Amino acid sequence: MKTKARIIPIASTPKAVPLSTHDLAPLDGPLLDRRDRRVRDLRISVTDRCNFRCVYCMPKEVFGHDHAFLPRAELLSFEEIGRIARIFVDQGVEKIRITGGEPLLRRHIENLIEQLAKLPVELTLTTNGSLLVKKAQALKDAGLKRVTVSLDGIDDAVFKRMNDVDYPVSDVLDGIAAAAAAGLAPIKVNCVVKRGSNDDQILPLARHFRNSGHILRFIEFMDVGTSNGWRMDEVLPSADVIARINAEFPLEAIDANYPGEVAERWRYKDGAGEIGVISSVTQAFCSSCTRIRLSTEGQLYTCLFAQSGHDLRDMLRKGAGNEQLRRVIAAVWRERDDRYSEIRTAATALPGGPGKIEMSYIGG
Repeated sequence: MKTKARIIPIASTPKAVPLSTHDLAPLDGPLLDRRDRRVRDLRISVTDRCNFRCVYCMPKEVFGHDHAFLPRAELLSFEEIGRIARIFVDQGVEKIRITGGEPLLRRHIENLIEQLAKLPVELTLTTNGSLLVKKAQALKDAGLKRVTVSLDGIDDAVFKRMNDVDYPVSDVLDGIAAAAAAGLAPIKVNCVVKRGSNDDQILPLARHFRNSGHILRFIEFMDVGTSNGWRMDEVLPSADVIARINAEFPLEAIDANYPGEVAERWRYKDGAGEIGVISSVTQAFCSSCTRIRLSTEGQLYTCLFAQSGHDLRDMLRKGAGNEQLRRVIAAVWRERDDRYSEIRTAATALPGGPGKIEMSYIGG
């Protein structure tokens, strides 16, 4: 028997905003949610498929060979994505990130990049890097600004254990080199740290990327979705990451690039570059979160840890006009009250707690 394409159902909850323009408030003034956070960043997932089976995201036990991914007809078309993106930009979005799954598995992804590159936004893409050697130049030519590459270890054995499909680390390093040669910089390299699995890679990664011009970032292992077997004792706090690196390479804190930046920034005192840490578990940044997410099949989510979404695809395919879409999107954001990381407890994070959308479906 095949597994279902989505681990949890996507259904409206009593708090969900009804997708209707009836009695919606005028759109005067800045677009702020109920905690006075403005919408700034749109993350767009273009596929639920991935060629890796990372243990913290798409474990093989759940996403095996018989897993039923979304059929192509259920995915938003590039034209539908472009239309929604333009509406978001009109409402204040300044940055768009393309995610997945693995977005480079989406056929002709450079055609979508070319559409979105015409908008007045910073356009970026997150990838596991395995296909960048083939795609980097085409992405740059289409208008992509830069890439973020996931890399959970520099040691080949550790990296293969983390991706769980025997991909060698050399494929990703070659992809990073190709992206740099194409001008997709500054490249950010993200490592999800899982205590006891790859925390021995912190210093080797730091040594490798010092003086490279790339920005290495370490992300705390998070309880995204319901299938990754998250446990608090496998979270290595970002403070410990910084302490380990600082013991060998002295660091100093530096200011954020912009309000709402999730990474805490540090630089080497000897001028060898910059690193960052993302501490969603131990230092929640809900109060400054400016992100909204569009799923592969057109569901709109206001939190990475969401339990339900808002169906824009149905509106698009039933002929909704831009003004109707604009008002619904505004209503969704204005009713937003998410702060999962601030209220996370052992009960909410354990299996059997509130169901959450899988990261492979919504994007990281």
